[in-house]
Formats: sequence, C-alpha cells, structure tokens
Amino acid sequence: MALLHDPEFWVLVGFLIFFVLLGRTFWTLLKGALDGRAAKVREHLAEATELRAEAQRLLDLYRSKQERAIKDAADILASAKNEAEQMRKEGEEELKRSLVSREAQAMDRIALAEQNAIQSVKDRAVEIAIRAATGLVAEAIDKDGANTLVDRAIDDLPKRVA
Repeated sequence: MALLHDPEFWVLVGFLIFFVLLGRTFWTLLKGALDGRAAKVREHLAEATELRAEAQRLLDLYRSKQERAIKDAADILASAKNEAEQMRKEGEEELKRSLVSREAQAMDRIALAEQNAIQSVKDRAVEIAIRAATGLVAEAIDKDGANTLVDRAIDDLPKRVA
C-alpha cells in the first residue's frame, strides 16, 4: 500500500485516466476524421469511376463514328470508281459510235465523189465520141451524100412511124 502514498503513482493514474478519457474523445475525433477522409476518398473514387466510364463511352462512340466515317469514305470512293469506270465505258461507246458514223459519212462522200467522177468521165467520153463521130461523118459524107441520106431518112419515116 505504499503505492497509494507515492505521488508518482498518482501522477501515473492521473495520466492514465486523462489518456483514457481524452483517448476516447481523440479516438472518436480521429475515427470521425479518418471516416470522413475515407468517405471523401470513396466519393472521389466513385466520381473517377463514373468519369472513366463516361470517357470510355465517349471513346467508343467516337471510335464507332470514326469507323462509320472510314466505311462511308470507302463506300464513296468505291462508288466514285464505279461511276468513273461507267463514264469511261460510256465515253468509249460514244466515241466508237461517233467514229462509225463519221466513217459511214466519209464512205458516203467517197461513193458520191466516185459517182460524180464516173459521170463526169462518161459525159466527157460522150462529148469526145460525139465530136469524133461528127468529125468522121463530116469527113466521110460530102454535101451530095448528106442530101441523099436526108432524103432516104425522110422516105423511111412513114415506115418507122407505122
């Protein structure tokens, strides 16, 4: 019992009571502060998770839009190539038709020119033949012979008419 009379013992008991009473209060305050901090951390984590999920949705949305845009661009390019090929084929066909038409026109012009040339040669040949025949007849028949031929032709005329 000498311990009860020792002032150091009572100082120790006072410190222990002080720490027990204040320890609970400090522990409650400390626990409250730590719980509040933990709640804030959980809140920040939840917010970060939501932001990450939203960012992932936006990323997926933009990736799908990008994929659609790439697909649309490829479709437009393929369509343009097909249209260009179709236009090239139509141009070739139109050129072929035009060339055939021009060739036919040229052949018609050549044929017409040949006909005109042949007719011109025939006309010239007839003129030459008439001049030659006229010259030969004029040389072969004298004036008296010509009168005799004219008289015979007049006499033969009623026979030919009937």
